[in-house]
Order: sequence, then structure tokens, then C-alpha cells
Amino acid sequence: MTGTVLVTYGTTNGSTAQIAETIADVLRKSGLTVEALPAQAVPTVTAYDAVVVGGGLYAGRWQKDARRFLRRHRHDLAERPLWLFSSGPLDASASEREIPPVPGVKKAMVELDVRDHVTFGGCLEEGAKGWVARMILRNGKGGDFRDFTAIETWAARVADELTPTWGGSSALLRPRCPAPGPE
Repeated sequence: MTGTVLVTYGTTNGSTAQIAETIADVLRKSGLTVEALPAQAVPTVTAYDAVVVGGGLYAGRWQKDARRFLRRHRHDLAERPLWLFSSGPLDASASEREIPPVPGVKKAMVELDVRDHVTFGGCLEEGAKGWVARMILRNGKGGDFRDFTAIETWAARVADELTPTWGGSSALLRPRCPAPGPE
């Protein structure tokens, strides 16, 4: 193992990729080695000690590349610390309250023993691909609802779980040790 974290994502119009890159940047600033890649570009996860996977939400489902990634790598993912994030609501709801994972993501969380999941607001702006996206924009329902402060805060919590709390080498695959106290 290399002590490397993979941040991967499924995106159609790039919004989820920007969230993934922000998460990767926060993890790097915490001293971790991080690779951020589109889900379809990851042939294997065996070189990574931990994985963060994100998917854009479309009609109540994760973007297809993110779904396929979880399915294709499920056995190896089950052996690593794993976090998931979703990107999608085109309103302020994700900043106002916790939004539960969609059913497919919830099922994956149980099967893969996911450490945490969060839903961030989405972004749909002019030039988006797909006729549904264009209809949403035509009806005035688009916009950028991503909260980068919330994204960075969540990523910092992931980083805290991945970095040692005292002495020793990388704590990536070990649970946190309590600080030594009087015996």
C-alpha cells in the first residue's frame, strides 16, 4: 500500500468534478497523498488505502459512472475506508438540512460499510448537457447551489480520520488510538 487516497466521481456537466477536486485539495493540505480521477478512468483501487466516491444526482439516482464504479470495485472497496458524497439538489435544501442518501447509495453504504455520506447542493448552468437539463434551465430552476465551505468542512473531517492523532506512521488503515494516559 502506498498511503494514497483516491477521490473519484461520476459527473455529467462537471459540477461534481469540481466538488471532488475541492475535497482532494483539502486532503492534500492535510498532508495526504491524493489522486482525483473520473470514475470511468480508474481501472483498480488496489493501489489506494482509502477512497472517496462522489456522484451527481439525476432523477433520484447517482450518475451512472459512479454507480458502475461502486459495482465494479465493490470487493476491494469493502476492504478500505470509504466515504461517499452526492451532488444534486438545485435549491438551498442541502445547506439547510441533512439530506439522506438516495436508495441506491443507501444500499451501497450498508454493503460497503461506508464511513460517512453527505449530500451537497448541485449546480446546473447554461450549456449543460441533456434535454432534461435544458428543460430545467428553461424553467428557471438552474443555478449554483454548491456550498464550498460545507464541502471543505466535510473534507477536513475525512482528513482527520485519515491522519494520525499522535506519533507513529500513517493511520490510514488503523482505527484512531486514544492519547496515552496515566496507567
